[in-house]
Amino acid sequence: MQPRNASVAVVGAGSFIGAAIARRFAQEGFAVHLGRRGGDKLAPLIAEIEAEGGRATGRSLDARDPEDLAAFLDEAEAIAPLEVCIFNIGGNVSFPLTETTDRVFRKVWEMGCFAGFVTAREAARIMVPRERGAIFFTGATASRRGGSGFSAFAAAKFGLRAVAQSAARELGPKHIHVAHLVIDAGVDTDFVRERIAAREGREALAALPPGRLMNPASVAETYWALYSQSEDAWSFETEIRPFAEKW
Repeated sequence: MQPRNASVAVVGAGSFIGAAIARRFAQEGFAVHLGRRGGDKLAPLIAEIEAEGGRATGRSLDARDPEDLAAFLDEAEAIAPLEVCIFNIGGNVSFPLTETTDRVFRKVWEMGCFAGFVTAREAARIMVPRERGAIFFTGATASRRGGSGFSAFAAAKFGLRAVAQSAARELGPKHIHVAHLVIDAGVDTDFVRERIAAREGREALAALPPGRLMNPASVAETYWALYSQSEDAWSFETEIRPFAEKW
């Protein structure tokens, strides 16, 4: 790979989608700077990327803390000019409306919406002066419609989409590509598989056909495609779903 003088910051670099994003951009020569709760969990991923000749750094990050988030993005900028910032925090919880506490609702909103706003603001602070960069947001089915039991999650994701849309309209003329990716699917993660098993049983989980759950690498490939778009044909919103998803 040919190293680039550019960095990618992943806010919410979990073990599945976030890790896949890191691998994909590292393969293209970007330095990747990764933040997540429990930053010690990043060690195997960083070692893997470095073993393949890539550049990776990472640490624990509380994306709800504006000072911590600003420092995290400044660290990416110090490694190499911040070219891409991807906000990939979920906060997918399900509770009946009457059992959704104030604390749960507020925490999910802080993780899924407020942290996205701060990410956009702080990434723009770095990117706007040089009129170059991309800020991408991971959305979900809940970004477009609220489901039973998902009032907190949907509220956060609806809000995140609004932040992304407003940022896109403001920053686009300044040559900053802002995009929102709607993942209308269950992604193939341990969390999703456990939920399917709990809801439908282990036999149903074993019977899932190939491609029924979305491969995290496919999400990363979509982000790479968004980054690769020409400035005269930027997408704001892209939806992706498996072949069998009902929509």
